[in-house]
Amino acid sequence: VQLQASGGGSVRIGGVRRLSCTASGIIFSNYAMGWFRQAPGKERETVATINYNSGNIWYADSVKGRFRISRDNAKNTLFLQMTNLKPEDSAVYYCATDTEPFATARVMSTRTAFGSWGQGTQVTVPS
Repeated sequence: VQLQASGGGSVRIGGVRRLSCTASGIIFSNYAMGWFRQAPGKERETVATINYNSGNIWYADSVKGRFRISRDNAKNTLFLQMTNLKPEDSAVYYCATDTEPFATARVMSTRTAFGSWGQGTQVTVPS
């Protein structure tokens, strides 16, 4: 399984950025997917998860109302639309697959171990 995350960069406070994660080597449409982030010196945070058919979605409180996770199963691609960005959103963002097919977004949000990870993409929001 390979996951390729892209779209990071430096964004001004209040700005917008869209991250993408393209998957291969997996039946993408069978698995919940998630976005995670890790800032220097901090623990990894689960940002958002989405179930296999976009039927249910979970967000961390820190991004609720500002970020939107979505997926295009026809293109094996996961997205994270980030708006109203803040300096505390600065981190390396990773995408990952769930460990088993057809789990809900809520279940995936509670996991501490995941299937496969992308390489990460840096998002920086200078203060």
